[in-house]
Amino acid sequence: MNLIKIITDSTSDLPLSLLEKEKIPVIPLYISFDDHTYRDGIDMTPAVLYDKVKATKALPKTAAPSPVDFRNVFESYIDQGMDILYIGLSSKLSSTIQNARIAASEFPEGRIEVIDSLNLSAGIGLLVIEALDLVKTEKPLHEVATEIRHLIPKVTTYFAVDSLDYLHKGGRCSAASNFFGSILKIRPILKVDGGKILLDQKVRGKRERLIKAMLDRIYADQEKLNPKRVIINHSFCPKDAGYLKSELEKTLDIEEILMTTAGCVISSHCGPGTFSIVYSLK
Repeated sequence: MNLIKIITDSTSDLPLSLLEKEKIPVIPLYISFDDHTYRDGIDMTPAVLYDKVKATKALPKTAAPSPVDFRNVFESYIDQGMDILYIGLSSKLSSTIQNARIAASEFPEGRIEVIDSLNLSAGIGLLVIEALDLVKTEKPLHEVATEIRHLIPKVTTYFAVDSLDYLHKGGRCSAASNFFGSILKIRPILKVDGGKILLDQKVRGKRERLIKAMLDRIYADQEKLNPKRVIINHSFCPKDAGYLKSELEKTLDIEEILMTTAGCVISSHCGPGTFSIVYSLK
C-alpha cells in the first residue's frame, strides 16, 4: 500500500506549525491588486492586504490555482510513489476543485482523490486534520476519502463579520444595506450551507452581542456536537478569539480547541475583526 500525501490549498487557514510538522503541501490561491498578482500566504499576507485596501479603497480579486499548478505539485509526489488526498475550497465558491480534478485526470486512476470540502477556511482545515488522523491508522486512500466525504455534511461553520464594509466593497451587499448597517451597527453572522455562504443572522448593537450570538450557535448544538475538535479562526481579533476559546473550555467538554488565523482570501471578503467557529456534528 502506498503512503498517502495530504495536500490542501491556502484557504484552509491551517497554522504554519501544523503544516510543517505534518509536512502538508499548500497550493496557494492568487490575490490581485491592479496589475500585480500575489500568491496567498507566500507573496501576500493579510496585514499587507489590509494596508493596500486602505490605500486603494478597493478590494483585490482572488483566483484559483491553475490545473498546471496542481499538476506540478501532484506529479512530484506521484513520482515518489505516493498516493494523494487533496482537500480544497468549496466548488460553489471557486474553480479550485475543478482545476484540481483536471490535473488529477492526467494521472493513473485511483492514485489521487480530490475532495470538495463544500466549505472554506477552518472548515477545510478541520477536514484536513481529520484526514491526518485517518492516514495515521494506515487505511488505504479510498477508505480515507470515503470517511472524509461522509464527514463533510457534518461540518458546521459560522462566521461573525464585524462590519458590512468589505462585503459591500466585494459586491456582497447593497450600498443601502451597508449604509443602514453602519448606522444601526448591524453585524452579520454567516453560515456555510451546502458549500455556499448564506446570511444566518443580523446582530444589532455592540460587538459583545455578536460574540454572545456566536456562542449561542454552538451551544444550541451541544447535544449533537462531536467533542473531538473545535476550531476558532480569526482575522486580527485574537482577544475575541481567546475569549471564545476560554468560554468554550469552561462550558463544553471538548477534547481540543484550536485557534487559527484567516488568510488573504477570507480576509479580502470579510475584513478585519471577523471570527469563526467550526465544529462537526456526531
